Amino acid sequence: MLDQILKDLKNEVKFGYLKKKHAFRYPSLASIYQDKPVQRTVVLRDTTKDFDIIMYTDERSDKVSHFRKNAEASLLFYNHKKLLQVQIQGHMELIDSGKVYEDYWSKVQGNSQNDFITKTPPGTPLSNPDHVEYKDDEHHFCLLKLVPERMEYLQLSRPHHIRASFDKSKNWEGQFLNP
Repeated sequence: MLDQILKDLKNEVKFGYLKKKHAFRYPSLASIYQDKPVQRTVVLRDTTKDFDIIMYTDERSDKVSHFRKNAEASLLFYNHKKLLQVQIQGHMELIDSGKVYEDYWSKVQGNSQNDFITKTPPGTPLSNPDHVEYKDDEHHFCLLKLVPERMEYLQLSRPHHIRASFDKSKNWEGQFLNP
């Protein structure tokens, strides 16, 4: 049963980027800044064959500086229709050059590229939201690659909730937990 739960967990996460309306498309990503957790919603973009999780960001964003100081990260997914929660903890790798980087940048199309070519970094104060300025000669695209080390599955149901954890150091062997 644990093997099936791990398979279901991975499939649900994959559906998050394969199906645009899937509840797992927009997980919460946590980083650490000055010993405190900081969360934000991100867009799930891909998973690798090793189940590393790919997201995009502006290399000037606060989260990038957080991960440069402390690579520990956590993603939290929740599907309110299925009452399913998945938490994935691991370390974040920042990718800002190379073939993999170029391959993903080439997939960013049209207006979405504007997210990475603003003149000022994310979080810079503006007098008006219509006053965002862009530059055409340079982009600030960065890949975030979460390398999972621990995953937890929680299915809320009756008569019993099902909670299980999976640890990379134990070759992803699962263990049921008291919900």
